[in-house]
Parts: sequence; structure tokens; C-alpha cells
Amino acid sequence: MLEFTQLKQNRRKFLALTGLTLKEFHALLPAFTAAYVRKYPRDRTVIGRRRKRQPGGGRQSALNTMEQKLLFILVYQKTYPLQVVMGELFGMSQAGTNHWIHRLLPIIRSALTNIGVMPERDGRQFARTERRTNEPREYIIDGTERRRQRPKDPEKQALFYSGKKKAHTDKNVLVVNTRSRRVGYLSPTCAGKTHDKKAADREQIAYPKRSILHKDTAFQAYEPKGTQTHQPKKNLVGKS
Repeated sequence: MLEFTQLKQNRRKFLALTGLTLKEFHALLPAFTAAYVRKYPRDRTVIGRRRKRQPGGGRQSALNTMEQKLLFILVYQKTYPLQVVMGELFGMSQAGTNHWIHRLLPIIRSALTNIGVMPERDGRQFARTERRTNEPREYIIDGTERRRQRPKDPEKQALFYSGKKKAHTDKNVLVVNTRSRRVGYLSPTCAGKTHDKKAADREQIAYPKRSILHKDTAFQAYEPKGTQTHQPKKNLVGKS
């Protein structure tokens, strides 16, 4: 069973399972706790009724601390296992796992929003959002793919099949600040077959003026207004 008190002793494993360092985990924990208490006050039951007994009475939850709750939802978000696997990892049933996933997903989203690290989802608002930060206007844009279940419909199979990954995938376009490594923009999900530049053009991403934008060959001819783009050139040494 995964427990925070034990996992924190192995920093490499902690990072691999949660996607956060221990320092980043502790920075997120207060916002997560505040969001949880706002959503689920201690004097109320799960369905919102006033408690008839003191909090803590009855059976103890497998996620009995805020650290354990945050660990649970971070592991789910990072590894995205089957719910039955999550149940085995945290010592609960599949039904209990499903309950906690749906209970904690809005909490982690609210916490990340409150500390200002949730990416912008509307491309046309990206410049306005970035102007609120004091970070250098230097970004890198890239497309990222993740595997999905193979569709049964032949037309959908062709749509989601990515020749690049040789698998059926979903795709998102990311814009990341190169200095802070913060994900500033996350596009809506599209089919893995969609070309990176086409996906970026469709979202009409607005960048702050005088931004520096790094890109790869998948964004050839992608020249957003007000940006200075940089694209690496292939090394031709050894080629005839």
C-alpha cells in the first residue's frame, strides 16, 4: 500500500509516481487543504447534512490525512491506472476508488487554480493571462500525444491513428515558459492524426508582444503575430 509517510523517504520514486518533487508537494498542500475544507466542511456529511457525531467517528478512511488524499489524486493523474489497480495501491475497493477520484478531482483543480498554475485553455486569452505574470516572455510550443483505446468504428480508427506513434492517440498542444517550466497554455484535446501546426492554427493562440517562441519542424511556417520564432536546423554533417 502506498503511504505518504513511507514514499516521501524515496524522493526519486515520489517524483516518478506524482510528477512533483517533495518541495512542490508541500507547496501545493495548503491550497489543496483549503479547497477541500471549503468544499467539504468538517461539520457536514458527504451529502451535505449536519453531522450528528464528532468528525472522525466510525470507520477510518484509507485516505485519512490530507497528505494521503493529495498523494492519491496525484498518483492517479500522473499514472492514470485502472481503478482496480488504484484500489490495490491504496487499500480500497474499486467502488471506493471511483468515489474518491470524483471527490478529489475538483479539489485539485481548484487548488491549482488558486495558486495560479492552471494553464489557460482559451488560446485567444493566453496573452492576457500571461501579462499578469512577471516571467520572461520566452516560450516553447509542442504537440504531445497519449495513447487511447482503439475505437471500434473504422472511420474513428483512421482519425485517431497516429503514424508518428504507430498507435491510436489523443493530442494536445502545449505552450511552456522556458524559464519557469510552467505550462501556460493547454489546447483542447483533438485526434492524434491532427497535424501540430493545424491544431495550433485552429486555436488562434494570442501571444504577448515581443515574445520569443521556440518550435520544431512540426510547426514549420507557424509565425504568430508579435512573436520572434526560433526553429532548430538539422545537422547536415555526414550527409552527401
